[in-house]
Amino acid sequence: MSAPFAAKRLGKELQKISNSLPPGIELVSADNFEEWLLDIRVLDDNPLYRNEIYRLRFRFSSTYPIEPPEVVFVKLPDRPIPIHPHIYSNGIICLDLLGHQGWSPVQNVESVCMSLQSMLTGNSKNERPPGDEEFVRGNRLRPRDIEFYYHDNDV
Repeated sequence: MSAPFAAKRLGKELQKISNSLPPGIELVSADNFEEWLLDIRVLDDNPLYRNEIYRLRFRFSSTYPIEPPEVVFVKLPDRPIPIHPHIYSNGIICLDLLGHQGWSPVQNVESVCMSLQSMLTGNSKNERPPGDEEFVRGNRLRPRDIEFYYHDNDV
């Protein structure tokens, strides 16, 4: 990443989140201004997510924060992909906040993590998005290049 504005903004965010993050969010690594890893937990007693920790990967372009980061869940032996009607089994998240239409430069890594925590907390459906298998099998686009149709605000 070469854009000085993006690096300056990410430097400020990293300094802030290194000192304090909301409960249930933990910085795992931020070795550069291109990719960060964070873990999140759902804090309420939602049985779908009880005792689970989920890994998020943030990738930043040189145009951050004007453009949103690319955010996906990463599957590891001890970090599953959460089951949710807006989260594909490959970790891609269908959330307007992460798209160009819903993103605002006032958002940041912390606010994205909190939005995802909230999205999981409010979910009661133990299901993947419709067409998950076909999407995962056929998708060759990066998450930032996918044009999702946001039609379900009930989940």
